[in-house]
Amino acid sequence: MNERMNDTLTLRTAEDQDRPALTAMNERAFGGHGTEHIDLQYDYQKRGERIILTAHRAGRLVGYCIFNRKPKYAYYRAHLIPEIQDIKVLPEYRQRGIATALIETCEKMARQEGFKAIGISFGLHAGFGPAQRLYIKLGYRPDGQGVTYDRKIVTAGEFKPVDDQLCLMLVKDLC
Repeated sequence: MNERMNDTLTLRTAEDQDRPALTAMNERAFGGHGTEHIDLQYDYQKRGERIILTAHRAGRLVGYCIFNRKPKYAYYRAHLIPEIQDIKVLPEYRQRGIATALIETCEKMARQEGFKAIGISFGLHAGFGPAQRLYIKLGYRPDGQGVTYDRKIVTAGEFKPVDDQLCLMLVKDLC
């Protein structure tokens, strides 16, 4: 993945030297996903299943996301839809177009790899409000499968907690 400059914002594939900053960012700013989570993402990246796309401003890691070519969600797998996951931007850098730049770069990568659509999701509680608005604004629409919990479709009458695993899955056509 080539670097992309956007008003001093650099987007690039994570390298080994980014690992400590990614781990620290997750532990400090997002309350978890420490070393084990980041190590797992690097393992997937080495196998070619995912790309950790990082955002840097003035040499500082300010955000990242995962471009997942082999998502867990069965609907995406069945329709050959990669998924954008774990979009994270440090609080002091939000509302500056960083998440949008990460998403648009993932969309470009998906097009270059021949994918016809791309997926993304958001949780259903208020903590995901900014993501809910952004993804709809960027042209994502519900996939029509209803709500999921841990990437499994929730059926009518089921009870699930309203936490980060209760999501609405979205798609965007890339053609």
